[in-house]
Amino acid sequence: MAVAQTPAAPVAAVPTGPTYADLTSLADASDLVIRAQIRSQTLLKPDRAPGLAAGFARLYIEADTLALIGGRASLGSTFVYLVDVPLDAKGKVPKLKKRQFVLFADSVPGRPGEVRLVAPGAQLDATPELEARLRPILTALYAADAPPRITGISDALAVRGTLAGESETQVFLATDTRAPVSLTILRRPGQPPQWGVSWGEIIDSAARPPAPETLRWYRLACALPAQLPSNANLARDPAERRLAAGDYAFVLAQLGPCERRITKAPAAS
Repeated sequence: MAVAQTPAAPVAAVPTGPTYADLTSLADASDLVIRAQIRSQTLLKPDRAPGLAAGFARLYIEADTLALIGGRASLGSTFVYLVDVPLDAKGKVPKLKKRQFVLFADSVPGRPGEVRLVAPGAQLDATPELEARLRPILTALYAADAPPRITGISDALAVRGTLAGESETQVFLATDTRAPVSLTILRRPGQPPQWGVSWGEIIDSAARPPAPETLRWYRLACALPAQLPSNANLARDPAERRLAAGDYAFVLAQLGPCERRITKAPAAS
């Protein structure tokens, strides 16, 4: 008698490749975003590759500039750089000649024609899909009204209203340009809490949250500390202090995680 077999459940594909936060971090840190074709590679001996991780090789690359996708510096038609690449399954160095990559790099002062990758994961296979994802990120970064980098929290204050369950919390953020940015969280009886961000001097109670995977979302989700610093909480009443901390946690939950796969979060200052 044949035995019926239960079909195997499909295995969910594990996401790979750079996330929005990865690409934005790399682009934000770079003077140059280049699409390049490898002209030649030279393997460096171990004594010329200090700090090289096990299972990697350090290569001296000569490359042709195919396109300057974005940048704050100039670049010639050819350039050189160093890159650490993983060895293949047989322990061999991969052959990169004629392959195209997108590089996130800085120019090297005093060394024309040389660039330095901004991070270990700053060399990515060039594909139309990658460039399509990059272009809106670069447009937002180079815009005149680009949001500033968030460097911390200056102050936070929660004030309860006259009705039970009514309150307003404001969180003032520190930025690298000293431009004012603030969060407002409103609670009304019988209504879900509402929150938004004001990117300027005027605190707008009608401000809205940033859309996911936008530069404004990235500035908040990838920079805000995991908890409201106690010394930033200006409320003296214990209940209002708890309210401010809870409203801040609510904002973080609404923003969601800053997922990274190929970059590391900057060290907390």
